Amino acid sequence: MAGKVKWVTDIEKSVLINNFEKRGWVQVTENEDWNFYWMSVQTIRNVFSVETGYRLSDDQIVNHFPNHYELTRKDLMVKNIRRYRKELEKEGSPLAEKDENGKYLYLDFVPVTYMLPADYNLFVEEFRKSPSSTWIMKPCGKAQGRGIFLINKLSQVKKWSRDSKTSSFMTQSTKEAYVISLYINNPLLIGGRKFDLRLYVLVSTYRPLRCYMYKLGFCRFCTVKYTPSTSELDNMFVHLTNVAIQKHGEDYNHIHGGKWTVSNLRLYLESTRGREVTTRLFDEIHWIIVQSLKAVAPVMNNDKHCFECYGYDIIIDDKLKPWLIEVNASPSLTSSTANDRILKYNLINDTLNIAVPNGEIPDCKWNKSPPKEVLGNYEILYDEELAQGDGAERGELRSRPGQTPGPRGSRSRDSSRSVLTTWK
Repeated sequence: MAGKVKWVTDIEKSVLINNFEKRGWVQVTENEDWNFYWMSVQTIRNVFSVETGYRLSDDQIVNHFPNHYELTRKDLMVKNIRRYRKELEKEGSPLAEKDENGKYLYLDFVPVTYMLPADYNLFVEEFRKSPSSTWIMKPCGKAQGRGIFLINKLSQVKKWSRDSKTSSFMTQSTKEAYVISLYINNPLLIGGRKFDLRLYVLVSTYRPLRCYMYKLGFCRFCTVKYTPSTSELDNMFVHLTNVAIQKHGEDYNHIHGGKWTVSNLRLYLESTRGREVTTRLFDEIHWIIVQSLKAVAPVMNNDKHCFECYGYDIIIDDKLKPWLIEVNASPSLTSSTANDRILKYNLINDTLNIAVPNGEIPDCKWNKSPPKEVLGNYEILYDEELAQGDGAERGELRSRPGQTPGPRGSRSRDSSRSVLTTWK
Protein backbone atom coordinates (compact mmCIF):
# COMPACT_ATOMS: atom_id res chain seq x y z
CA MET A 1 0.00 0.00 0.00
CA ALA A 2 1.33 3.40 -0.94
CA GLY A 3 2.39 5.76 1.87
CA LYS A 4 0.00 8.37 3.22
CA VAL A 5 0.25 11.99 2.07
CA LYS A 6 1.76 14.17 4.81
CA TRP A 7 0.19 17.61 4.95
CA VAL A 8 0.89 21.00 6.52
CA THR A 9 -1.07 24.23 6.47
CA ASP A 10 -0.60 27.64 8.05
CA ILE A 11 -4.22 28.55 7.29
CA GLU A 12 -6.32 27.07 10.09
CA LYS A 13 -9.61 26.66 8.26
CA SER A 14 -11.91 23.72 8.88
CA VAL A 15 -12.82 23.40 5.16
CA LEU A 16 -9.14 22.59 4.52
CA ILE A 17 -8.42 20.40 7.53
CA ASN A 18 -11.65 18.36 7.15
CA ASN A 19 -10.71 17.62 3.55
CA PHE A 20 -7.21 16.44 4.48
CA GLU A 21 -8.56 14.27 7.30
CA LYS A 22 -11.31 12.77 5.10
CA ARG A 23 -8.56 11.47 2.82
CA GLY A 24 -6.72 9.85 5.72
CA TRP A 25 -3.71 12.10 5.17
CA VAL A 26 -1.29 12.61 8.04
CA GLN A 27 -0.63 16.03 9.60
CA VAL A 28 3.03 16.91 10.18
CA THR A 29 4.88 20.14 11.00
CA GLU A 30 6.61 22.26 8.41
CA ASN A 31 9.99 21.12 9.76
CA GLU A 32 9.21 17.47 9.04
CA ASP A 33 9.01 15.79 5.65
CA TRP A 34 5.76 16.89 4.02
CA ASN A 35 4.13 16.22 0.64
CA PHE A 36 1.40 18.84 0.54
CA TYR A 37 1.53 22.35 2.00
CA TRP A 38 -1.50 24.65 1.70
CA MET A 39 0.17 27.92 2.54
CA SER A 40 -0.48 31.62 2.85
CA VAL A 41 1.06 34.03 0.36
CA GLN A 42 3.52 35.19 3.04
CA THR A 43 4.85 31.65 3.48
CA ILE A 44 5.20 31.07 -0.26
CA ARG A 45 7.50 34.11 -0.40
CA ASN A 46 9.79 32.48 2.16
CA VAL A 47 9.72 29.07 0.48
CA PHE A 48 10.78 30.50 -2.88
CA SER A 49 12.92 33.38 -1.67
CA VAL A 50 16.49 33.62 -2.96
CA GLU A 51 17.83 33.91 0.59
CA THR A 52 16.34 30.71 2.00
CA GLY A 53 16.95 28.83 -1.23
CA TYR A 54 14.52 26.07 -0.28
CA ARG A 55 14.40 23.26 -2.83
CA LEU A 56 11.19 21.29 -3.17
CA SER A 57 11.51 17.59 -3.96
CA ASP A 58 9.45 15.73 -6.57
CA ASP A 59 6.97 14.47 -3.97
CA GLN A 60 6.09 17.97 -2.67
CA ILE A 61 3.45 20.36 -3.97
CA VAL A 62 2.20 23.76 -2.83
CA ASN A 63 -0.89 25.84 -3.61
CA HIS A 64 0.73 28.98 -5.09
CA PHE A 65 3.04 29.78 -7.96
CA PRO A 66 6.19 31.60 -6.74
CA ASN A 67 5.28 34.91 -8.43
CA HIS A 68 1.48 34.59 -8.37
CA TYR A 69 1.41 38.34 -7.59
CA GLU A 70 1.95 39.08 -11.32
CA LEU A 71 -1.79 38.41 -11.56
CA THR A 72 -3.02 39.07 -8.03
CA ARG A 73 -1.42 42.46 -7.32
CA LYS A 74 -3.74 45.08 -8.78
CA ASP A 75 -0.95 47.15 -10.37
CA LEU A 76 0.92 44.16 -11.86
CA MET A 77 -2.25 42.62 -13.30
CA VAL A 78 -2.97 45.84 -15.20
CA LYS A 79 0.67 46.15 -16.30
CA ASN A 80 0.71 42.57 -17.64
CA ILE A 81 -2.60 42.97 -19.48
CA ARG A 82 -1.29 46.19 -21.08
CA ARG A 83 1.87 44.41 -22.19
CA TYR A 84 -0.17 41.51 -23.58
CA ARG A 85 -2.32 43.89 -25.64
CA LYS A 86 0.77 45.61 -27.08
CA GLU A 87 2.34 42.27 -28.02
CA LEU A 88 -0.85 41.17 -29.79
CA GLU A 89 -0.89 44.52 -31.60
CA LYS A 90 2.71 44.03 -32.76
CA GLU A 91 1.82 40.58 -34.05
CA GLY A 92 -1.09 42.12 -35.96
CA SER A 93 -3.55 39.92 -34.08
CA PRO A 94 -7.21 40.71 -34.85
CA LEU A 95 -7.84 40.43 -31.10
CA ALA A 96 -5.99 43.74 -30.63
CA GLU A 97 -8.23 45.61 -33.08
CA LYS A 98 -9.23 49.14 -32.03
CA ASP A 99 -12.16 51.42 -32.88
CA GLU A 100 -11.87 54.90 -34.42
CA ASN A 101 -11.20 56.39 -30.96
CA GLY A 102 -8.26 54.06 -30.33
CA LYS A 103 -10.21 51.89 -27.88
CA TYR A 104 -9.73 48.13 -27.93
CA LEU A 105 -12.76 46.38 -29.39
CA TYR A 106 -12.23 43.06 -27.62
CA LEU A 107 -9.50 43.56 -25.02
CA ASP A 108 -11.22 46.40 -23.19
CA PHE A 109 -12.18 44.41 -20.09
CA VAL A 110 -10.26 46.19 -17.31
CA PRO A 111 -11.35 49.69 -16.18
CA VAL A 112 -8.92 52.52 -17.08
CA THR A 113 -6.28 52.34 -14.34
CA TYR A 114 -3.19 54.31 -13.29
CA MET A 115 -0.48 53.65 -10.70
CA LEU A 116 0.02 56.39 -8.13
CA PRO A 117 2.13 58.39 -7.66
CA ALA A 118 4.06 57.21 -10.79
CA ASP A 119 1.25 57.90 -13.31
CA TYR A 120 -0.12 60.99 -11.57
CA ASN A 121 0.26 63.31 -14.59
CA LEU A 122 -1.34 60.80 -16.95
CA PHE A 123 -4.21 60.38 -14.50
CA VAL A 124 -4.75 64.17 -14.30
CA GLU A 125 -4.85 64.37 -18.09
CA GLU A 126 -7.48 61.61 -18.22
CA PHE A 127 -9.47 63.08 -15.32
CA ARG A 128 -9.73 66.45 -17.06
CA LYS A 129 -11.29 64.83 -20.14
CA SER A 130 -14.35 63.95 -18.04
CA PRO A 131 -14.20 65.88 -14.78
CA SER A 132 -17.59 64.59 -13.61
CA SER A 133 -16.32 60.99 -13.45
CA THR A 134 -15.79 59.01 -10.25
CA TRP A 135 -12.57 57.09 -9.55
CA ILE A 136 -11.77 54.39 -7.03
CA MET A 137 -8.45 54.25 -5.18
CA LYS A 138 -7.11 50.93 -3.88
CA PRO A 139 -3.90 49.89 -2.15
CA CYS A 140 -2.25 47.28 -4.40
CA GLY A 141 -1.39 44.69 -1.84
CA LYS A 142 -4.43 44.67 0.45
CA ALA A 143 -7.62 42.62 0.38
CA GLN A 144 -11.15 42.61 1.84
CA GLY A 145 -11.81 46.22 0.84
CA ARG A 146 -9.22 47.68 3.22
CA GLY A 147 -7.91 51.14 2.38
CA ILE A 148 -10.31 51.71 -0.56
CA PHE A 149 -12.03 55.03 -1.16
CA LEU A 150 -13.83 56.86 -3.99
CA ILE A 151 -12.98 60.32 -5.32
CA ASN A 152 -14.51 62.72 -7.82
CA LYS A 153 -12.21 65.75 -7.38
CA LEU A 154 -8.51 66.17 -8.08
CA SER A 155 -8.11 67.94 -4.74
CA GLN A 156 -8.95 64.62 -3.01
CA VAL A 157 -6.01 62.87 -4.66
CA LYS A 158 -3.73 65.77 -3.76
CA LYS A 159 -4.91 65.54 -0.15
CA TRP A 160 -4.25 61.78 -0.11
CA SER A 161 -0.75 62.39 -1.48
CA ARG A 162 -0.07 65.10 1.13
CA ASP A 163 -1.41 62.96 3.97
CA SER A 164 0.67 59.96 2.96
CA LYS A 165 3.83 62.09 2.81
CA THR A 166 3.29 63.53 6.26
CA SER A 167 2.27 60.22 7.81
CA SER A 168 5.32 59.04 9.72
CA PHE A 169 4.37 55.34 9.72
CA MET A 170 4.08 55.07 5.92
CA THR A 171 7.20 53.75 4.25
CA GLN A 172 8.19 54.65 0.72
CA SER A 173 6.92 51.34 -0.63
CA THR A 174 3.40 51.68 0.79
CA LYS A 175 3.10 55.17 -0.66
CA GLU A 176 3.89 53.82 -4.11
CA ALA A 177 1.45 50.97 -3.91
CA TYR A 178 -1.89 52.47 -4.96
CA VAL A 179 -3.93 52.16 -8.13
CA ILE A 180 -6.69 54.51 -9.21
CA SER A 181 -9.31 53.14 -11.59
CA LEU A 182 -12.31 54.60 -13.35
CA TYR A 183 -15.28 53.54 -11.24
CA ILE A 184 -17.95 51.48 -13.03
CA ASN A 185 -20.80 53.83 -12.09
CA ASN A 186 -23.46 52.04 -14.15
CA PRO A 187 -23.40 48.57 -12.54
CA LEU A 188 -26.15 46.10 -13.28
CA LEU A 189 -28.47 46.29 -10.28
CA ILE A 190 -30.73 43.59 -8.89
CA GLY A 191 -33.31 44.79 -6.39
CA GLY A 192 -31.63 48.20 -6.68
CA ARG A 193 -28.37 46.86 -5.24
CA LYS A 194 -24.90 46.57 -6.68
CA PHE A 195 -23.23 43.15 -6.75
CA ASP A 196 -20.14 41.47 -8.12
CA LEU A 197 -19.27 37.90 -9.04
CA ARG A 198 -16.72 35.77 -7.20
CA LEU A 199 -15.60 32.97 -9.51
CA TYR A 200 -12.99 30.31 -8.77
CA VAL A 201 -10.41 29.34 -11.37
CA LEU A 202 -7.84 26.58 -10.92
CA VAL A 203 -4.57 26.73 -12.87
CA SER A 204 -2.58 23.46 -12.89
CA THR A 205 0.12 24.70 -15.27
CA TYR A 206 0.90 27.96 -17.11
CA ARG A 207 3.09 26.52 -19.86
CA PRO A 208 1.17 24.94 -21.45
CA LEU A 209 -1.76 26.86 -19.94
CA ARG A 210 -4.38 24.55 -18.44
CA CYS A 211 -7.14 26.05 -16.34
CA TYR A 212 -10.50 25.02 -14.91
CA MET A 213 -13.61 27.00 -14.07
CA TYR A 214 -15.57 26.16 -10.92
CA LYS A 215 -19.30 26.03 -11.67
CA LEU A 216 -20.39 27.07 -8.17
CA GLY A 217 -19.37 30.72 -7.93
CA PHE A 218 -21.57 33.33 -6.26
CA CYS A 219 -22.70 36.96 -6.35
CA ARG A 220 -21.98 39.28 -3.40
CA PHE A 221 -24.56 42.01 -2.86
CA CYS A 222 -24.30 45.38 -1.15
CA THR A 223 -26.69 45.88 1.78
CA VAL A 224 -27.65 49.45 0.79
CA LYS A 225 -29.35 50.39 -2.49
CA TYR A 226 -27.03 51.83 -5.12
CA THR A 227 -26.97 55.50 -6.05
CA PRO A 228 -24.40 57.26 -8.22
CA SER A 229 -25.03 60.38 -6.12
CA THR A 230 -21.77 62.03 -5.07
CA SER A 231 -23.18 62.56 -1.58
CA GLU A 232 -22.91 58.78 -1.02
CA LEU A 233 -19.31 58.37 -2.22
CA ASP A 234 -18.10 57.68 1.31
CA ASN A 235 -20.75 55.05 2.01
CA MET A 236 -18.96 51.76 1.40
CA PHE A 237 -22.17 49.78 2.04
CA VAL A 238 -23.38 51.24 -1.29
CA HIS A 239 -20.20 50.66 -3.31
CA LEU A 240 -18.05 47.78 -2.02
CA THR A 241 -19.36 44.22 -2.16
CA ASN A 242 -16.68 42.67 0.10
CA VAL A 243 -18.32 40.56 2.81
CA ALA A 244 -15.67 41.84 5.25
CA ILE A 245 -17.31 45.28 4.85
CA GLN A 246 -20.97 44.37 4.25
CA LYS A 247 -21.27 42.14 7.34
CA HIS A 248 -21.05 45.30 9.49
CA GLY A 249 -24.08 46.84 7.73
CA GLU A 250 -27.40 47.15 9.55
CA ASP A 251 -29.24 45.23 6.83
CA TYR A 252 -26.74 42.37 6.52
CA ASN A 253 -28.54 39.02 6.49
CA HIS A 254 -26.59 36.33 8.36
CA ILE A 255 -28.63 33.50 6.83
CA HIS A 256 -27.87 34.08 3.15
CA GLY A 257 -24.96 36.47 3.72
CA GLY A 258 -26.04 38.77 0.90
CA LYS A 259 -25.07 36.05 -1.58
CA TRP A 260 -26.66 34.44 -4.60
CA THR A 261 -25.36 31.44 -6.49
CA VAL A 262 -24.17 32.00 -10.06
CA SER A 263 -26.88 29.59 -11.23
CA ASN A 264 -29.51 31.85 -9.60
CA LEU A 265 -28.03 34.85 -11.41
CA ARG A 266 -28.14 32.92 -14.64
CA LEU A 267 -31.81 32.02 -14.17
CA TYR A 268 -32.64 35.63 -13.28
CA LEU A 269 -30.89 36.99 -16.38
CA GLU A 270 -32.41 34.36 -18.66
CA SER A 271 -35.88 35.31 -17.44
CA THR A 272 -35.30 39.09 -17.65
CA ARG A 273 -32.89 39.43 -20.59
CA GLY A 274 -33.24 36.17 -22.49
CA ARG A 275 -31.18 33.01 -22.81
CA GLU A 276 -29.05 34.08 -25.77
CA VAL A 277 -27.89 37.32 -24.13
CA THR A 278 -27.14 35.46 -20.88
CA THR A 279 -25.13 32.76 -22.68
CA ARG A 280 -23.12 35.45 -24.44
CA LEU A 281 -22.40 37.23 -21.15
CA PHE A 282 -21.03 34.07 -19.51
CA ASP A 283 -19.02 33.23 -22.64
CA GLU A 284 -17.46 36.69 -22.40
CA ILE A 285 -16.66 36.27 -18.71
CA HIS A 286 -14.90 32.98 -19.44
CA TRP A 287 -13.04 34.55 -22.36
CA ILE A 288 -11.84 37.45 -20.17
CA ILE A 289 -10.50 35.00 -17.58
CA VAL A 290 -8.56 33.05 -20.22
CA GLN A 291 -7.12 36.29 -21.67
CA SER A 292 -5.96 37.46 -18.22
CA LEU A 293 -4.18 34.12 -17.67
CA LYS A 294 -2.59 34.28 -21.12
CA ALA A 295 -1.40 37.80 -20.28
CA VAL A 296 0.60 36.59 -17.26
CA ALA A 297 1.63 33.14 -18.54
CA PRO A 298 4.93 34.33 -20.13
CA VAL A 299 6.14 35.98 -16.90
CA MET A 300 4.81 33.37 -14.47
CA ASN A 301 7.38 31.09 -12.88
CA ASN A 302 5.74 27.84 -13.98
CA ASP A 303 7.14 25.72 -11.16
CA LYS A 304 6.13 22.07 -11.50
CA HIS A 305 5.45 21.86 -7.73
CA CYS A 306 2.67 24.45 -7.91
CA PHE A 307 -1.00 24.86 -8.68
CA GLU A 308 -3.28 27.78 -7.82
CA CYS A 309 -6.94 28.38 -7.08
CA TYR A 310 -7.70 32.05 -7.83
CA GLY A 311 -10.73 34.08 -6.80
CA TYR A 312 -11.83 36.26 -9.75
CA ASP A 313 -13.93 39.37 -9.07
CA ILE A 314 -16.09 40.44 -12.02
CA ILE A 315 -18.56 43.33 -12.22
CA ILE A 316 -21.30 43.40 -14.86
CA ASP A 317 -22.49 46.82 -16.03
CA ASP A 318 -26.05 47.71 -17.06
CA LYS A 319 -25.17 47.04 -20.72
CA LEU A 320 -24.27 43.48 -19.67
CA LYS A 321 -20.58 44.06 -20.30
CA PRO A 322 -18.37 42.19 -17.81
CA TRP A 323 -15.33 43.92 -16.25
CA LEU A 324 -12.40 42.22 -14.55
CA ILE A 325 -11.85 44.07 -11.27
CA GLU A 326 -9.19 41.97 -9.57
CA VAL A 327 -7.88 38.47 -8.95
CA ASN A 328 -7.25 37.10 -5.46
CA ALA A 329 -4.43 34.68 -4.63
CA SER A 330 -6.02 33.53 -1.38
CA PRO A 331 -9.78 33.70 -1.85
CA SER A 332 -11.46 33.62 1.55
CA LEU A 333 -12.08 30.17 3.01
CA THR A 334 -14.07 31.64 5.89
CA SER A 335 -17.70 30.53 5.82
CA SER A 336 -20.22 33.29 6.47
CA THR A 337 -23.25 30.97 6.00
CA ALA A 338 -24.08 27.24 5.95
CA ASN A 339 -24.25 27.25 2.13
CA ASP A 340 -20.92 29.07 2.02
CA ARG A 341 -19.32 26.35 4.09
CA ILE A 342 -20.66 23.57 1.82
CA LEU A 343 -19.49 25.42 -1.30
CA LYS A 344 -15.97 26.01 0.07
CA TYR A 345 -15.63 22.46 1.38
CA ASN A 346 -16.57 21.14 -2.09
CA LEU A 347 -14.27 23.66 -3.77
CA ILE A 348 -11.28 22.37 -1.76
CA ASN A 349 -12.35 18.75 -2.30
CA ASP A 350 -12.55 19.16 -6.09
CA THR A 351 -9.31 21.19 -6.16
CA LEU A 352 -7.44 18.44 -4.28
CA ASN A 353 -8.82 15.75 -6.61
CA ILE A 354 -7.19 17.56 -9.54
CA ALA A 355 -3.99 18.71 -7.78
CA VAL A 356 -3.29 15.43 -5.95
CA PRO A 357 -4.54 12.61 -8.20
CA ASN A 358 -6.10 9.66 -6.32
CA GLY A 359 -5.00 11.27 -3.04
CA GLU A 360 -1.61 9.58 -3.49
CA ILE A 361 1.82 10.98 -2.73
CA PRO A 362 2.42 13.65 -5.40
CA ASP A 363 4.83 13.16 -8.27
CA CYS A 364 5.75 16.41 -10.01
CA LYS A 365 6.54 14.56 -13.22
CA TRP A 366 2.92 13.61 -13.91
CA ASN A 367 1.29 15.36 -16.86
CA LYS A 368 -1.31 17.30 -14.81
CA SER A 369 -4.16 16.28 -17.09
CA PRO A 370 -6.71 14.47 -14.92
CA PRO A 371 -9.53 12.34 -16.36
CA LYS A 372 -12.90 14.04 -16.71
CA GLU A 373 -14.56 11.97 -13.97
CA VAL A 374 -12.42 13.50 -11.20
CA LEU A 375 -13.21 17.13 -12.07
CA GLY A 376 -16.28 17.35 -9.82
CA ASN A 377 -17.72 20.86 -10.19
CA TYR A 378 -14.77 22.03 -12.26
CA GLU A 379 -14.92 22.14 -16.03
CA ILE A 380 -11.96 22.63 -18.32
CA LEU A 381 -11.86 26.30 -19.31
CA TYR A 382 -8.81 26.27 -21.56
CA ASP A 383 -6.20 23.68 -22.50
CA GLU A 384 -3.42 25.15 -24.60
CA GLU A 385 -2.19 21.78 -25.86
CA LEU A 386 -5.64 20.79 -27.07
CA ALA A 387 -6.24 24.25 -28.54
CA GLN A 388 -3.02 24.20 -30.56
CA GLY A 389 -3.69 20.63 -31.59
CA ASP A 390 -7.01 21.48 -33.24
CA GLY A 391 -5.95 24.90 -34.55
CA ALA A 392 -8.30 26.73 -32.18
CA GLU A 393 -5.79 29.54 -31.62
CA ARG A 394 -6.36 30.69 -35.19
CA GLY A 395 -10.11 30.52 -34.79
CA GLU A 396 -10.16 32.25 -31.44
CA LEU A 397 -11.34 35.64 -32.64
CA ARG A 398 -13.94 34.16 -34.93
CA SER A 399 -15.38 32.19 -32.02
CA ARG A 400 -15.06 35.10 -29.60
CA PRO A 401 -18.39 35.96 -27.97
CA GLY A 402 -20.19 38.84 -29.66
CA GLN A 403 -17.96 38.88 -32.74
CA THR A 404 -20.68 39.38 -35.29
CA PRO A 405 -20.93 42.85 -36.91
CA GLY A 406 -22.13 45.70 -34.75
CA PRO A 407 -21.20 46.57 -31.17
CA ARG A 408 -23.02 43.64 -29.59
CA GLY A 409 -24.01 41.52 -32.54
CA SER A 410 -26.58 38.80 -32.20
CA ARG A 411 -25.81 35.15 -32.78
CA SER A 412 -27.82 32.00 -33.06
CA ARG A 413 -27.70 29.65 -30.10
CA ASP A 414 -25.95 27.07 -32.27
CA SER A 415 -23.08 29.47 -32.84
CA SER A 416 -22.81 30.06 -29.09
CA ARG A 417 -22.28 26.34 -28.65
CA SER A 418 -19.43 26.35 -31.15
CA VAL A 419 -17.71 29.05 -29.08
CA LEU A 420 -17.15 26.68 -26.24
CA THR A 421 -15.61 23.92 -28.29
CA THR A 422 -13.44 26.22 -30.40
CA TRP A 423 -11.53 28.23 -27.85
CA LYS A 424 -11.42 25.68 -25.09
